Amino acid sequence: MASYKPVAVLPFPRLGEKVTQDTLYWKGYKTPVQIKEFGAVNKIHFSPVPPHNYAVTASSRIHIYGRYSQEPIKTFSRFKDAAYCATYRDDGKLLVAGSEEGSVRLFDISGRAALRQFDGHTKAAHVVDFLSDKYRIFSGADDYTSKLWDIPSSSEIVSYSEHTDYVRCGCTSKLNADLFVTGSYDHTVKLFDARTEKSALTIEHGHPVESVLLFPSGGLLVSAGGRYVKVWDILKGGHLLVSLKNHHKTVTCLCLSSSGQRLLSGSLDRHVKIYSTTSYKVVHSFDYAASILSLALAPEDETIIVGMTNGVLNVRHRKHEENKERIPKKRHPAYRTFVKGRNYMPKQEDFFVSKPVRNHLKKYDKLLKSFQVSKALDAVLEVPIRVYTPEITVAVMQELSRRGTLKNALAGRDEKQLGILLTFLTRHVVEPRFAPVLINVAEMIIDIYLSVAGQSAVVDKQFMRLQEVVEKEIDYQGELLETLGMMDALFATMTSKKVTSLENKSNGISKVVEQVASS
Repeated sequence: MASYKPVAVLPFPRLGEKVTQDTLYWKGYKTPVQIKEFGAVNKIHFSPVPPHNYAVTASSRIHIYGRYSQEPIKTFSRFKDAAYCATYRDDGKLLVAGSEEGSVRLFDISGRAALRQFDGHTKAAHVVDFLSDKYRIFSGADDYTSKLWDIPSSSEIVSYSEHTDYVRCGCTSKLNADLFVTGSYDHTVKLFDARTEKSALTIEHGHPVESVLLFPSGGLLVSAGGRYVKVWDILKGGHLLVSLKNHHKTVTCLCLSSSGQRLLSGSLDRHVKIYSTTSYKVVHSFDYAASILSLALAPEDETIIVGMTNGVLNVRHRKHEENKERIPKKRHPAYRTFVKGRNYMPKQEDFFVSKPVRNHLKKYDKLLKSFQVSKALDAVLEVPIRVYTPEITVAVMQELSRRGTLKNALAGRDEKQLGILLTFLTRHVVEPRFAPVLINVAEMIIDIYLSVAGQSAVVDKQFMRLQEVVEKEIDYQGELLETLGMMDALFATMTSKKVTSLENKSNGISKVVEQVASS
């Protein structure tokens, strides 16, 4: 009796991910830690001084977290309504935040009550920051104004009313203590000089501006709004250098890496994109579970924190290579010990005793060998196989079809089993490598279960989804055939024409006869 031959799984080429230095660098983070806040996280800011604690603004509270703590080490909660944009001063000793009622509050990190309260805005103050001289604060609010405040005297220095919509973002220059930038929902970004009464520069972004960022050199400005991230040259009067459109939804936050060579953007499409600041191409991206509102990087890129609309903080810490002391291991036999005699060629007078090689069969092969076709199909529809190696599932289906037992294996399934089968078909039926086999499977399932249609809403919904996928693929194929026909017509008109000249000399007169032949 012939021995059983295992199912032959055809190898399919896979396009591997291109591994770059950026891929290795940005994948060098541990499994993320999830921290639940009381509301959507609108701002995350790291203290510039060690141990680099970070402030998280969510709902009506500001929580201060230690670098590796999962519980807040301090809380500022004396807000009547929502708090916004808690930001550290450069020395890490003071913290400023805006509020829904329009007041701007200054806190000492070592205390709990507000040291100063600046009143002047009539609506919510969404953006606040320290100027680089450490003694002035700027703020922007929904009353369309931007104000400059003096910390020692708790007084307003100057107020600007040039925006025509909400002022929702801003930043300060680290090189010049008098410069700050504001972004508004009126689609403009304005550069202000505290020594003048009007803005020094106005840039038209084209969409409501959600975030702005100045490069450390002070010469480049980045604005984010709509699906666009735009880079401007301030020294050239606001000249647009590049416009990036890599997100599918509104970009909400921007951040620079510690080296300044990578720009990060977070969006409502649940992605963080990382760009090279030389080529402005995406070098890496992160996926998250919810829409992103805020983003921050710790010094030296040791920690990346993302705040989401569902109130979850996603914290990733960089992996550190531990210098493990080398422990002398027990010496094992050398490789040559195991391969000794493998290459020996028997002589004519030698008597050769062959050792049978035992083939270990997979679970589905054992079931097929014992003709348990339905259980064999169940084995390859388990999660690890159908998700990560669908080619094995398709190979078993093909083997069952070859044996003529595929219909028996598909019949007699309950709602859950049929749902798994239909989900697999919906996901892979349009893939060119699986289509010939899976189309045959889909036709058999329809024939078998047509009589019980309408008895299960879940199964009916999956049948409708399968129909939509197939119809969409047919439409794509039709469009491709139309495009192919257009290309054929274009190539036909571009066919080179051959011109042959025949000279007939008669009575000293040259006659040229052109013969045109289309190849």
